[in-house]
Amino acid sequence: MTEDNQNLPELLQRAIRAGSAPAAVAAWGRMGENVSCEAQGVSTLFPERIGVSEETWFDLASLTKPLVTTTLGLLAFRSGIMSPTTKVRQVLDEVRGSDVGDLEVKDLLTHTGGLPAWLPLYCLAESRLELLPSRLGGIRLESRPGEKVVYSCVGFVILGMMLARIADQDLGSLFQREVLKVLGLEGELGFRTDLATHSLAGGNAQSAIETSLIRNLGFDERWLPPTGHGLPDDGNARFLGDVSGNAGLFGTARGTVALASEYLPGGGLLLSAEEAAEATALRTQGLEQGRGWGWQLASTPGCSAGQTLSEEAFGHTGFTGVSVWCDPQTMNVFALLTNRNHPAQRGNDLHPLRRVFHRLAAGAVPQT
Repeated sequence: MTEDNQNLPELLQRAIRAGSAPAAVAAWGRMGENVSCEAQGVSTLFPERIGVSEETWFDLASLTKPLVTTTLGLLAFRSGIMSPTTKVRQVLDEVRGSDVGDLEVKDLLTHTGGLPAWLPLYCLAESRLELLPSRLGGIRLESRPGEKVVYSCVGFVILGMMLARIADQDLGSLFQREVLKVLGLEGELGFRTDLATHSLAGGNAQSAIETSLIRNLGFDERWLPPTGHGLPDDGNARFLGDVSGNAGLFGTARGTVALASEYLPGGGLLLSAEEAAEATALRTQGLEQGRGWGWQLASTPGCSAGQTLSEEAFGHTGFTGVSVWCDPQTMNVFALLTNRNHPAQRGNDLHPLRRVFHRLAAGAVPQT
C-alpha cells in the first residue's frame, strides 16, 4: 500500500468529522479496471445508524445528466432517431411555436440554450404530470441560444422527456435495457431503488433549500413533492416519477466508475471511440465554461477537477455531494460519493475535498 493510499481513509474521516457528510465512499482505477474503494462513515443516522460500505447506493443526483441522458442521447444518434440538430418541437409537439421548441438537442447537451438554471416544473404543471409538456413552451429563454453557458437542469429534463417520447418507453426502463444490461451493471446503478435489495445512503428529510428557491421565484411551495428515504433529492425528479433526465439515478461508487469509463479514449463495451470523443470534446469555445455533451471539462475555471487532472479531463458533480472525473491523459477515473444532504440539505462546498481526493487517488492507482 502506498503512502497516498494510506492517506485516503484519513482524508475521508477528516471530512466526516468536519461535518461535510455522514458518509463517503471513494472509488478509483485506471480504464475502469482494478477499481479500488474506500468507505468511511455512516450511511444513515435514523431510524438507526448503519455503517457505509462499498455496496452502498447513493443518490447520484446530476450525475444522471452525463451517465444516463448523454449516454442514451449518443445511442439515439447512432440509431438515427435523433441527432444533435434535432429540434425540441420535432419530438415534443406541444412546444411548437415557442422559443423552447426551436432549441436543438446540442443546445441542451451543452447548457447553451438560454434556459433558466432551475424551475420548479411541478409548480408550472400544478403537480399534474400530463400538463407538463404543454407548459414547457411557456418558459422564457434568458439569453439567445449559443450566447452563454448557463448550467440548466431544465434543459436535461426536456432532453430526458424527448428520449422517452421517441422510444415510447420510460427513461429508466430504456436506460436499464440499453445501458445497464449491456454493461452488466444492473446491480450497481438504477432508478427507483429497491430498498429491500440495496443498502441505501440516507437522504434529506426536508427540502429546505428547494423550498427557499420556490419562494424566491414566487411559486406556491405546496406543489413540492414529498421527500422520503429512497426518493431522489431533486423535486422535479420526484414529480416525474423518480426518473428524469436531470436527476434520479442511484448507484455505487464502483458502478459510477465503470459507466464513466465508457467515455475514456477508445470507448468501451457500449460506446465507440468516436462517440466517446464526440461527447467529451470542447463544445463551448470562448464561453464561460468548458462543456462537452453533458460533461464539464477541467478547463472550466473553479471546477472540482483540481491541478492533478489534465485540462482534457471531464467530469460532473451532483447536489447530493457526489462527483466523478475522468482523465484521458492517464486513463484514470475517480468517483467520490457522499450523502451530504442527510439528514437535511447542506450548502457546503466539497470542491476542496474532491481536489485533494484526486491528488491522493492518482498516486494510488497502480501503474502498468
